[in-house]
Amino acid sequence: MTAAASRFQRYLLPGLAFKSAVIGGGYATGRELAEFFLPSGPWGGLAAMVLSMLIWSVICILTFLLARAIRANDYRTFFRHLLGRGWWTFEVAYLALIVVVLAVFGAAAGELAATMFGWPRIVGTLVLVAIITGVVQAGTNAVERMFKLMSAFMYLVYAIAACLILYRFGGGAMAQLSNTHELGQDWVLNGVTYAGYNMFAAVSILLVVRHLLCRRDAVIAGALAGPLAILPAIVFYICMIAFLPDIADAPLPSDLMLGQLGLPWFQWLFRLMIMVALVETGVTLMASVDGRISVNWKERTGAAPGRGMRVAIIAAILLMAVFLADGIGLVALIAKGYRLLAYAILATYVVPLLAYSAWQIWTRRGQAFTAPVGELPDPRPALADALGAHPPQAKTRN
Repeated sequence: MTAAASRFQRYLLPGLAFKSAVIGGGYATGRELAEFFLPSGPWGGLAAMVLSMLIWSVICILTFLLARAIRANDYRTFFRHLLGRGWWTFEVAYLALIVVVLAVFGAAAGELAATMFGWPRIVGTLVLVAIITGVVQAGTNAVERMFKLMSAFMYLVYAIAACLILYRFGGGAMAQLSNTHELGQDWVLNGVTYAGYNMFAAVSILLVVRHLLCRRDAVIAGALAGPLAILPAIVFYICMIAFLPDIADAPLPSDLMLGQLGLPWFQWLFRLMIMVALVETGVTLMASVDGRISVNWKERTGAAPGRGMRVAIIAAILLMAVFLADGIGLVALIAKGYRLLAYAILATYVVPLLAYSAWQIWTRRGQAFTAPVGELPDPRPALADALGAHPPQAKTRN
């Protein structure tokens, strides 16, 4: 926790970090929006997005409150308090998810570099690895500056895209919205599924919790995280509506829309924004892993790992994810159980967090969030009993 934290660091930075973890490649291109929201119709898709936003805000508020109360700036510390000795169950699912995400990002970066610059695909992938490694090893301040600068660039590009597309094709979007006022089928299920599919993002950004000075900061930052993450998606979704029904099955909805504009320079700029989105999400995920490794390293050796060691570890994980995992078929194996991984994260993170929060509210009148740091009641016995495990002793190290 930093006494000199600015309002930006306390209120907006957590939301921008959350957005950085969520946006990825599918969100940025519009493919995830077409997959999860277009099937519910124009208004149903918007309703599902608002539902996802509300779920994200609630989970972020609860996560930030608990993380601030127990001084958890990395996911290992957070889950050792939440799940006791069962903390590793979350890590297994989380690391498997990271392998798949980074492997997909590596392939996407290669394709983008080939399309934009004519480079061999492997060069684009290696550039992505190098940028992510460089930002993460530079430390949390560098990561936070990245959230600020890259978010500003991304919001600007989305705003320009919306203005250009709606100026040319806004009539089509308004016609789609005016032709039906009903919420399409399964909009609730789609909103909940998309929110759950990205819920890991809230716990991947715990490094920014140190700026939260009080419970009010945690509530405001968490409440803003949902809108900051979903706003670009809503703007882009309204643009996509103008191109129904063709856009529903387009592999890259962004290319379909921007191609209709006939502005090659902006299409190039938008692809650069997608590359930035890949870097943002990759940095967010690897920063969370780096924080977890650093804490454990310091516990075992009494000193933080040196810069060279951190670079080696980060680069090794990235290279394994984007090359070796795909080469040995690990990505395909894990990807087959991708939904299962999402459910595993919900079961080991969201459900225990909601259960613990409800337990505090109803049986201890919110002590977890009102008690000063150091006087927090230990949730681990009750949760560990529910998981069939036992909480670790005070000096136990994993």
